[in-house]
Amino acid sequence: MTATENTEVTENGLKPGLRHRQVSMIAVGGVIGTGLFIGSGTGIHDTGPGIVLSYVLAGLLVVAVSRMLGEMAAASPDTGSFSSYADRAIGRWAGFGIGWLYWWAWVVTLAIEATAGALVVHHWLPNVPQWTFALLFMLVFTTVNIVSVANFGAFEYWFSMVKVTAILLFIGLGLLAILGLLPTTASPGLSNLTGPGGVFPHGPTAVITVIPAVVFAYGGTEIATIAAAEAHSPHRAVGRAIAQTVWRVVIFFVGSMAVVVVLLPWNSSGLRDSPYVAALDRIGVPGASRIMDVVVLVAVLSCLNSGIYTTSRMAYSLAERGDGPAILARTSHRGVPIAAVLVSVAFGFVAVFLNYLSPETVFIFLLNSGGSIQLFVWLVTAISQLRLRPHLEATHPGGLPVRMWGYPYLTWITITTMTAILVAMALAPDSRPKVVGSLALGVVIVIVALLRRPPGSAASEEVL
Repeated sequence: MTATENTEVTENGLKPGLRHRQVSMIAVGGVIGTGLFIGSGTGIHDTGPGIVLSYVLAGLLVVAVSRMLGEMAAASPDTGSFSSYADRAIGRWAGFGIGWLYWWAWVVTLAIEATAGALVVHHWLPNVPQWTFALLFMLVFTTVNIVSVANFGAFEYWFSMVKVTAILLFIGLGLLAILGLLPTTASPGLSNLTGPGGVFPHGPTAVITVIPAVVFAYGGTEIATIAAAEAHSPHRAVGRAIAQTVWRVVIFFVGSMAVVVVLLPWNSSGLRDSPYVAALDRIGVPGASRIMDVVVLVAVLSCLNSGIYTTSRMAYSLAERGDGPAILARTSHRGVPIAAVLVSVAFGFVAVFLNYLSPETVFIFLLNSGGSIQLFVWLVTAISQLRLRPHLEATHPGGLPVRMWGYPYLTWITITTMTAILVAMALAPDSRPKVVGSLALGVVIVIVALLRRPPGSAASEEVL
């Protein structure tokens, strides 16, 4: 029996439980994570002040992809998001493949974030075993997500609020320091941009080579479109969330990076650990390290909360379409796919265990298997939008709620750019394992999809 034939599924299903302000805040703060707060330091060190241009270029890419996803989601909200659209536009094998690939990437991410959060708290309480914090975080947020979608929305709203507030305060303090308006800090002027090596100390090409790493700092934009399907008036919720992408990218990512590289020399020793802590120390903020520890912990728990939600909803959507065990599409009386949550978290617990058991071998392999999935998701989203646009226009004679700019030319430019980035990653020794790992896993999943529904079968027909 497929999920769509199950009476419990059709009678209950997912239920609206998210408010517009929650979806909007998830869209604003959902992508702000450890990749920005910590991972950006290595990018600055390897690129120099030109890293700002890298964030601008990658930001343009994520804005374009977000607009495409917003166009499809506003016209046809679906908790399966890009996986459902790939199912309709490309074929059942594509929706199956990208959906389960994305699910796997988030399952591994659950382990990463639970471990990262445990490391932060263990630093405060060194006498308590680190693994107990990881277990505690997994249990708490599993419970949060099982009770109701409103719980997920409430937690994620406040987590995002903390992250957004932290970034805005950082940018504000940084600008005051740059302008020489703080009594404790002399303005650096433009000396850090014109100092040793200038804006491009490693050459202009470094701006391009670091883009793959920058792309992953922007990951998570799609969560808002997944969550919007459980919002009241989802068409309106998606439109509002996507409209905020442009200024979010400009202010939070590009703005904060610009503040860091103006305040600090690109080769500062503290950048690799955390550029934000180093910048706050430069400004003279007391307890900067402890403050950022709290912000990073919030970012980690936010990602863990979002990961449990996202994996469960993707598993639910796949099962509902007959691409997963029917039990994953069963929902509670509150509209929560409890089985999907528990299965996703179970794999997360296994990944946490493997991280502690063999962090240098097994877990690294798992990590590489999901290393470039974000780019594959974006690429599939762009191809789906390219193919679905005529159909969406035909079903919305009054006009689409959200429209992709410059269709089809900008869509083609975006597809070409992402393909070039993936090729560049495959050629670079540092990023090659991630591309190869993701491709290998993707091939296995697609083969499974084709074996389940051979080309030409009724179930494998594209739904346009």
